[in-house]
Amino acid sequence: MPDAPTAKGRATRARIVEGAAEVLREQGVAFTTLDDIRSRTGTSKSQLFHYFPDGKDELLLAVARFEADRVLEDQQPHLGRLDSWESWHQWRDVVVERYELQGDHCPLGSLFLQVGRSRPGARAIVTELMRQWQQQLARGIRTLQANGLVSPALDVDRTAAALLAGIQGGVTILMSTGDSTHLKAALDTGIEHLRAAAGEPVRT
Repeated sequence: MPDAPTAKGRATRARIVEGAAEVLREQGVAFTTLDDIRSRTGTSKSQLFHYFPDGKDELLLAVARFEADRVLEDQQPHLGRLDSWESWHQWRDVVVERYELQGDHCPLGSLFLQVGRSRPGARAIVTELMRQWQQQLARGIRTLQANGLVSPALDVDRTAAALLAGIQGGVTILMSTGDSTHLKAALDTGIEHLRAAAGEPVRT
């Protein structure tokens, strides 16, 4: 896809992607057509293919990037300031609320099923999302270490990776059963592990 040459062009492309994301969330990927998206965004067919010359799959990948960014944005500002136990528990509550509201419908997962999870573009989106998410968790753990709240001997990257894996597993079970118990357990256990590393009593 060629880069948008102007600020106006970039804004138009972003508007199309955001509008497409709204339609896809409302109607589902399988039932959404390009005409639906054109109608919602007030975009002509030629304009749509100007920004997305490969058609629907290219647009779906752009929406997938948009949805991946939302995963992290929805956790802010808490994810970006994990500098105290209170902030960690606030972040935990935001994550649980987000996925309870989402329920069994995952826009990002639906998009990847449509375009093919194994496609290089789709893999790159997931990889980058997980990298950024783990990186921010690791930054929060390092901040706790700098504040003397966690042992400096704790393996930060491994702990952040385990916490993220627990979240993903909990979300998968929630989507299958509608029960957030496992997601809550993964988050609570991860935070308890951090507090135990600091020699603090576990929150009950």
